[in-house]
Amino acid sequence: MSALSARPRPAVFFDRDGVVNRSPGSGYVLRCEDFHFTEGIIPALALCRSRGYATILVTSQQGVGKALMTQTALDEIHAKMQAELSAHQAAFDAIYACTHLSGTCDCRKPSPAMIFHARDEHQLDLTRSWLVGDHDRDIQMAVNAGVPHTVRILSHHEPKVTAEFTLDDTADLPALLSECLALDSSIQPPASSI
Repeated sequence: MSALSARPRPAVFFDRDGVVNRSPGSGYVLRCEDFHFTEGIIPALALCRSRGYATILVTSQQGVGKALMTQTALDEIHAKMQAELSAHQAAFDAIYACTHLSGTCDCRKPSPAMIFHARDEHQLDLTRSWLVGDHDRDIQMAVNAGVPHTVRILSHHEPKVTAEFTLDDTADLPALLSECLALDSSIQPPASSI
């Protein structure tokens, strides 16, 4: 591995429900057919990758812990998601999912554990990274991890933790990221899609 490829790069971390796919409300997305991308998310992911940022999914999926779905079902949803994103050069570089019940682990948001695991496994520079979420626990996770840039997508969750940027929905996310994610000469864009 060359010194250039080993250089830490920034990432954009994405929450899943309400950001990548339409929010299921107070429930869970339990089947592939119930997973629907939000407007603008695919071009937003493709933009991040084209600018050289790692794209990391960090999601709480307590439906597995509650036995409402199996780990296999969750994996199938994510595999289908990745396949569709790959067709647009927008697949995630990694997926981290906390499937545990509240109070039974150290990775549940707003813990920074999933972000720290991604940092260590993918040589990420958190000081230049971003997080996009729709809930206080997402924004607080970024704060706890030392991720300086945050984008809140407004939802049915009342915002109490301040994000750097706030958007009504994901439709405006590509324009915001296009303006903010300048192509840094120290960042090497991926050679090709996954």
